[in-house]
Amino acid sequence: MNVWFPWLVSERLVRREPELAKQVLAAIEERRGRLVLAAVNRRALHGGLKPGMVLADARAVQPTLQTRFVNAAADRAALVRLASWATRYTPWAGLAEGDSLFLDISGCAHLFGGEAALAADLVARLKGFGLTPLTATADTPGAAWAACRARQQETAILPPFDSLTDAMTALKTFPLPTLRLPGDTLDSLTSFGLRTLGALYPLERRALAERFGAEPVQRLDQALGVVDEPISPIAPVPAHEARVACLEPLMTRDGVETGLRTLLDELCRSLTQSGQGARQLTLACHRVDGTTARIHVGTSRPSRWVEPLFRLFAEKLDEVNPGFGIEVVTVSATRVEALKPAQENWQVKGGGGAGLAELVDRLGNRFGFGRITRPTPRQSWLPERAVEDAAPFSSSAATEWPAGRERPLRLLAVPEPVETMAPVPDDPPVLFRRHGKAYRVKAADGPERLEGEWWLKDEPPRDYYQVEDEEGRRYWLYRQGLYDAGVQPRWFLHGVFA
Repeated sequence: MNVWFPWLVSERLVRREPELAKQVLAAIEERRGRLVLAAVNRRALHGGLKPGMVLADARAVQPTLQTRFVNAAADRAALVRLASWATRYTPWAGLAEGDSLFLDISGCAHLFGGEAALAADLVARLKGFGLTPLTATADTPGAAWAACRARQQETAILPPFDSLTDAMTALKTFPLPTLRLPGDTLDSLTSFGLRTLGALYPLERRALAERFGAEPVQRLDQALGVVDEPISPIAPVPAHEARVACLEPLMTRDGVETGLRTLLDELCRSLTQSGQGARQLTLACHRVDGTTARIHVGTSRPSRWVEPLFRLFAEKLDEVNPGFGIEVVTVSATRVEALKPAQENWQVKGGGGAGLAELVDRLGNRFGFGRITRPTPRQSWLPERAVEDAAPFSSSAATEWPAGRERPLRLLAVPEPVETMAPVPDDPPVLFRRHGKAYRVKAADGPERLEGEWWLKDEPPRDYYQVEDEEGRRYWLYRQGLYDAGVQPRWFLHGVFA
């Protein structure tokens, strides 16, 4: 389906400034040093104005003309919002040429009573927003685009293209400009007396491409369905989605919760059948006024359990403002991963160690999953490089912690330099000074020599000692480097035991 908004520019200006609704209005822009009309409203068109006219000439025809400069970014943003709104009908909604949208309604029309009912509902809602849409439905995007401009009806529907002959018959009378060609190419074709799409049928494709370029041949083949034309959706199409249209607009949280639970049950069944679990999900509540409220949640590992997912959404449902009512609710799994079947706990549904995952999910959705990590072993002898942060349920290269190494409960991120005294250079210290305070060593154990990776040649060896002061506190000190003539090794505090 192609949805065309021929008056989008002027209608957007009227929505921003309602007093312009009864004025002769035009959007202007500068071209080659002159101000010209880029778009006009209906009053201006009926008054003899049209896009491309010089502003001075237009004012001579309509002295009361009201003008505003074109804001291409705002016009495109409005079209993007409309495409996002149109996802209430199909997840495959994208932008098209000429202030229009493409909707792939394959497999979706029956949910609204058929193509005609879907188009009628879409047009009625857009007209309620103060817009004037024209729609056309066909078997190919190019045919829908052409029919929308040729028919210029609120809901035009072309018959199915059961064969190439059917497609050629349906499109042969359409004007040539409906083929989405550049202006100079259209001028060249019309100069040869070609006025309709049917006039191109008898021409040899090779000769047509050699004289006018490949684009006319490509556009014609796309419209006829000889060549596929992909539609780029405004947002990634979710792998799994469930939706429900409400008989009456939802106004309360209880209503949203009921719909959410039903949709999650349907979505999880779909995930189970495909052997997948959801990692990211989106709840979209389409309001009556055309706006959409969305809630995004994530999981630390693939999940397809209804209750845990429901609780993640429930914590954020207060963010959803029903406004004038919610008429369509969708839940989509925007990111999925393979999930092997697991033996369930027959006493507790969703058992098997799911409690920790649920806790991580709740914390992650509240504070951000990037802030939740767990320490994992890393292949390195140096303590500060032997641990790295990882996602809560990710696997690491070194799956087990090294055995037989006693390490302090608290390891300083950056070792602190300390001053030491030792009776013999290679002996453990009998006293060390930290932050100006002296600590007398009562007992010591060591050394434990650790060296860095072999490729880090500039890393001197370390001799670690466990020392206990007179008050029973235990510290982890190390001497960096070896005693040599004229070289004084440095001492550092690297950790504190419990």
